Amino acid sequence: MNVLFIFVPPLSMVSIHVICIFFTVAGPDHPVIASLGGEAILPCHLSPRMSAENMEVRWFRSQFSAVVHLYHDGQDQYGEQMPEYRARTELLRDHITNGSVSLRIRNVRLSDNGQYKCFFLSSVSYEEAILELQVAGLGSAPAISVEGHQDGGIRVVCRSAGWYPQPEAQWRDLQGQLLPSASEKISQEANDLFQTEIAIVIPEESNQKVSCLSPLSIPVFILRVFAPKSMALSLAELFFPRVNPWMVALGVILVLLAVLIPLASYCFWRQHRAKGEVTRGGNLVREREREIKRNNNEDSVSSIPPSITLCDIVSCSACRCSGAFSSLCLCLVAGWRRAQIYAVDVTLDPDTANPYLVLSEDRKSVRRGDTRQDLPDNPERFDTYPEVLGTEGFAGGRRYWEVEVGDKIEWDLGVCRESVSRKGQVTATPQDGFWIMGLYDGEYKAFTSPPTPLPVSIRPSRVGIFLDYEAGEVSFYNVTDRSHLFTFNRTFSGMLRPYFCPSFNAGGKNASPLIICPVPDQARGNLCP
Repeated sequence: MNVLFIFVPPLSMVSIHVICIFFTVAGPDHPVIASLGGEAILPCHLSPRMSAENMEVRWFRSQFSAVVHLYHDGQDQYGEQMPEYRARTELLRDHITNGSVSLRIRNVRLSDNGQYKCFFLSSVSYEEAILELQVAGLGSAPAISVEGHQDGGIRVVCRSAGWYPQPEAQWRDLQGQLLPSASEKISQEANDLFQTEIAIVIPEESNQKVSCLSPLSIPVFILRVFAPKSMALSLAELFFPRVNPWMVALGVILVLLAVLIPLASYCFWRQHRAKGEVTRGGNLVREREREIKRNNNEDSVSSIPPSITLCDIVSCSACRCSGAFSSLCLCLVAGWRRAQIYAVDVTLDPDTANPYLVLSEDRKSVRRGDTRQDLPDNPERFDTYPEVLGTEGFAGGRRYWEVEVGDKIEWDLGVCRESVSRKGQVTATPQDGFWIMGLYDGEYKAFTSPPTPLPVSIRPSRVGIFLDYEAGEVSFYNVTDRSHLFTFNRTFSGMLRPYFCPSFNAGGKNASPLIICPVPDQARGNLCP
């Protein structure tokens, strides 16, 4: 008989191996700073490196259920996303196999400011990291006004609005030395942005040059004060009440007239000549007043006395004050040159592009293709006309960009509200949230209601668009001859985005692309190389 012996080891001799993979989540050790209306990139990664493709990646604020962005089951999930973040977030997962992801937030708002949590969940573990986003609002350029005399000097006020967080403006001389302010006022507007106002009193006999600096320490306006002592009559004397020597002389003459009758005819002649001088001086002052009003409308400088000379900031060093009534010289940025200071980098948003449009890899140019591409019909996409928006959104401040239109025979450019209708037939007028101009049927037009024809002497091959949000203006410039084309005036609310329409191909006659020009620091000083 065969006997089978079976050996069963004791439980203590059996080893069961369970592998648990633990990780930590890390983010930047400093706050991420983003400009209002721009975009923010919040990065985080796993340590040690491992793939997160099959994990849940959740971005949230203070509460776990307050979802900013959710990635699960290998794709983005939008069902739990907070309404204020819809169509504004994107999970960048090019390096997700190494455990590295980033959250992109477009059209940054003030409400986006604060802490975010990056949460990873695997089948056996979970961890999170805390990141901080700081939103910065870049406000308007300082605007200067001269507001009469005070304490034996000229009171000059510098104002700027649209800043976040609370800004600090300064007066400095041209050597960079800080000057004391006569008064400072900072207030918070209804949109939670800050407005600053600082004043300085410049002594009457000063030959000082001062500048008002924004929080970014960029001298936007330079005020030169001249008080030549050799002048018989200067603006300083008009500004500051003094005993007029001519009044004394007139009293002496009256006495002489009463005593010396033979001098009456001579005094009459002198009086007649003085009246002529006053008339000519009055005409000069009135002419200067008209000049200042014209420049005031263009450059947002208010309450400037009638004999301040305005010069382009590009040639500010050559600015000279001349004539008996000139003692102040204000150097300003005017028109197109002024707009160029606010040049920003603009790119095209492929999620908004009509399926017939072909965008370049760098998202800097767009043309209409011959065939319709198979693209997702998302809510952001224009489905009828060949239109596309810029990625960047603007809810304040001043922005400028240029677009090369070349020899195209049809095109439209401008800005529009982020909330405009993008499906079906769309009327592109200010009432519908569009502030655009273009070339159509051989005629340049601003698309008001009805359209406004624009007289153009030199065909523009490049067009500049300048948005001044607080002033409610969208201006267009012919960069070819540096002329002003048109300005829309409107009170804006909400987010605005750049608008581009290369129009239809017209049998190949209009196949050239619209090209967004780079900003100066990317083009070695030229907006369009």
